[in-house]
Amino acid sequence: MEKILSLEDLENAENKTLYCTFDEKIEGIDCVTPIHADLTAKSLGDFVEISGNVTGVVNLECDLCLEKFEHELDFEIEELFSKGSLLGEYEESGQEFEIKDGQFVTDLNGEKEIDIYDLLYQSVILNLPNKKVCGINCKGREFLTEEEIIDPRLEVFNNIQINPKK
Repeated sequence: MEKILSLEDLENAENKTLYCTFDEKIEGIDCVTPIHADLTAKSLGDFVEISGNVTGVVNLECDLCLEKFEHELDFEIEELFSKGSLLGEYEESGQEFEIKDGQFVTDLNGEKEIDIYDLLYQSVILNLPNKKVCGINCKGREFLTEEEIIDPRLEVFNNIQINPKK
């Protein structure tokens, strides 16, 4: 699949809709399998909607034990792009533009292409779990010995004597 979606090709397509399949590893993400995405791009007047399903397997590092583990991706993607500088018009006119819950519009600022590779990179990163844990039974690691728990900078407080007021 092309990594770049041309808005001109989209406008000239039947029903102003293009179907794309993406199936490769994404640089910067530790992919076990290629990231697979079946996407549909639709021209909606001043907007372009890209939607579809993304699957794959990536390696993550457990936040508790620091061991690598495989995490399966399977999520829906739905992105809306403004073809012109529609959002900029609101800023220039001083009008407020309210973004409702679950709504996000990316302003293309006159660009004639959408980078699908970058879109998928960002979508995968945003769909990774906040807390990466290899399993429900992970107990983590014991990294510190008892000697390491005491910060040597705090040794100065060991010799402080407090005299109670009489």
